Amino acid sequence: MKKVLISYSTKGGNTEKLANAIAQGVNSVEGFEAVVKRAKETTPQDLVEADGIIIGSPVYFGTMSAEVKDLIDRSVVVRRKLKNKVGAAFTTSGHITGGKETTIFSILYAMFIHEMIVVGDPIEAGGHYGVACTGEPKEGDLENGRKLGVRVCEIIKKLSK
Repeated sequence: MKKVLISYSTKGGNTEKLANAIAQGVNSVEGFEAVVKRAKETTPQDLVEADGIIIGSPVYFGTMSAEVKDLIDRSVVVRRKLKNKVGAAFTTSGHITGGKETTIFSILYAMFIHEMIVVGDPIEAGGHYGVACTGEPKEGDLENGRKLGVRVCEIIKKLSK
């Protein structure tokens, strides 16, 4: 069974709802299991044990939350061990122009430094860099989250051949 870690922070629950939708997508793919954890509860060993890593954060001043940044800072001890793992990012924001893309980029930069293979939005989702929504995720946002979970699994399968 392949594992996809979905690690996130949330204050009002919106990012958690999107994380759970992504987990539904992962769990819908045969041979894959989603492991959903708050960033503050995620250990560097959790990152190593995962075949794919999807990290989510609410927007805080155009970047990731302190909780997610702390996870990334703690991940330095496993830097060489995340090479070639599949990664993706997601975010939620309170405002339509609230810095969603810059927040996703801040997470993806860390994945690039870890030499991970980064996956953006599924083509059907219409975005580019990762799944994002404004306010509480609506059904279309949750569907995009599920699609992102499936896409990460599909890329892991292709790389495992």
